[in-house]
Amino acid sequence: MRVLIIGGGVMGAATASFLGARYGIRATVIERDASYARASSALSVCAIRQQFSTEINIRISQQSLAFYRDIGTQLAVGTDRPSIGLVEPGYLYLATSAGAHVLEENQALQTRCGAAVALLSPSELARRFPWLSLEQIALGSLGLSTATSGEGWFDGYSALQAFRHHAIAQGALFIEAEAVDFDVRDGTVQSVVTSAGDRIAADAVLIAAGAWSSPLAGMLGFDLPVRARKRDVFSLQAPGPLPGCPLVIDPSGFWFRPDGDAGQFLCGSPPRGVDVDSMPLDQVDHGLFDEWLWPRLAERVPQFDELRVTGSWAGYYEYNTFDQNGLVGRLPGVRNAFVAAGFSGHGLQQAPAVGLGMAELIATGLYAALDLSPLGLERIAAEAPLVERNVI
Repeated sequence: MRVLIIGGGVMGAATASFLGARYGIRATVIERDASYARASSALSVCAIRQQFSTEINIRISQQSLAFYRDIGTQLAVGTDRPSIGLVEPGYLYLATSAGAHVLEENQALQTRCGAAVALLSPSELARRFPWLSLEQIALGSLGLSTATSGEGWFDGYSALQAFRHHAIAQGALFIEAEAVDFDVRDGTVQSVVTSAGDRIAADAVLIAAGAWSSPLAGMLGFDLPVRARKRDVFSLQAPGPLPGCPLVIDPSGFWFRPDGDAGQFLCGSPPRGVDVDSMPLDQVDHGLFDEWLWPRLAERVPQFDELRVTGSWAGYYEYNTFDQNGLVGRLPGVRNAFVAAGFSGHGLQQAPAVGLGMAELIATGLYAALDLSPLGLERIAAEAPLVERNVI
């Protein structure tokens, strides 16, 4: 079976890896930037959690966490056992009295799905995190690490390279080029034309080009609601570490987490105002930090009043404007075309489960390990969004 994957980031590489390991299919992967210098997989903050508001996202992250915990075995190539530096301090969502019911509703669902999530009162928060200012905070929700549940962060670039190297070891071919056209006959893709002028025949085509998936789907007649939305990340140096600090999400939308154990932190926030498409990555919004983010960081953690910025960068969310959830499965109207895109900031953490699911669907026509059909593209035409409330 000739499988062509457009996009060699973590989702495409994971699918190629599983196709080779599970089904003996040697995929061809087209990636326009083999350096991955501007790829979302390389620029992500690289965190994983089970604190979602939809069951499918919880299940996907549970399966992916189990894989990442065992990645050294799962993606070993000979004696090379990859490591991604996974740590699991948890996520801490904070809520005001107006938002406390959302955390309670989410925690009930998460618990039913087997995720270990604790609701913490202000007094419990103060005991666990004495460095945290709890002004206007009514409730916290903390993900705990157990045998089957956990939240934290890891090295996303290492995860991408581990999948890529494993896929190549299974016979996958990575080509540095851009897909520029499709040859479609009778509703079936026959081949893909690359920017190098090559025509690559295919029995199945997967669009996994992240923020740039929409134009590719458009060539096949489908309006995919995925846009490139810039997110800024700031590296900080504080006077010292915050003992036991998880990834903290403030009710106002900003987040921060440790980056090492010597008082370094990362932080970010959704943009203020209109979230526009495809802003240049080399234009980090320092005004956002100086005028909005830093004052709120210092209000939440008084120690942050004395921090300094040591670096910054920006990356793209492959933002699903329809419902901020992944768009996964068959592309309507084309028999042998598939999509895995629009994860809205969740792609790296969901890559193991979704990559396996896409390999199953392409190779056998069915999902096996986990039914990903709730993320199917049919929900767009049906105007039935699967809304995820926990998008950072």
